[in-house]
Amino acid sequence: MSYYSGPSPNYSVDRAHSHSSSHSQHRHHSHSSRHNSSLSYGPPAGADPQLWQWFTTVDTDRSGSLSVNELQSALVNGNWSKFDLDTVKMLMNIFDTDRSGTIGFSEFAGLWKYIADWQRVFKHFDRDQSGSIEGRELAEALQSFGYNLSPPLLTMLEHKYASGIASSYGPPPGITFDRFVRACVTVKTLTEAFQRVDTDQDGWVQLSYEEFMKITLSAP
Repeated sequence: MSYYSGPSPNYSVDRAHSHSSSHSQHRHHSHSSRHNSSLSYGPPAGADPQLWQWFTTVDTDRSGSLSVNELQSALVNGNWSKFDLDTVKMLMNIFDTDRSGTIGFSEFAGLWKYIADWQRVFKHFDRDQSGSIEGRELAEALQSFGYNLSPPLLTMLEHKYASGIASSYGPPPGITFDRFVRACVTVKTLTEAFQRVDTDQDGWVQLSYEEFMKITLSAP
């Protein structure tokens, strides 16, 4: 992830000053309009200035909250690719605490910290620093969370959340950060749902079709 770093490097102060005075007046009026628009809402007390700047940058409709698409533009992987839309929707569901369908700044601040915590986990288990999680790295990460998946399940998980289509001649291309977060949250959600019905904790349950569908559809 990265904060907004300011104007485009193509912006030229000299070129801006070369306009005529009439253009300058028009530009001043436009700047004033934008300035007044930006003052339509301000940062809450104690807000991180950089985080607030990034929030207002991606809040393109100046509504004071982020839609799914705006939130997606705020979140990028280490290779600067946008977060997978399904992952963004999952994060929206977790952090949209008032169920408004959007993310306000306080919710965004909580989401940002959550992502930062996951980044530290990701970097720790990305042993080869490839920018993606593969095979053994995924197994180690899940084991550290207390999830000891069988090799067939790990293979299914790796293929499901791979960042690209797997070749028939080799392993899948790896799981990028955004998909890694979603994979881990999915395993956690399904495991907890299973444990709620596995009342004797023997690893076996008898489920009706309705119960099975509820557990499956609860996954992000």
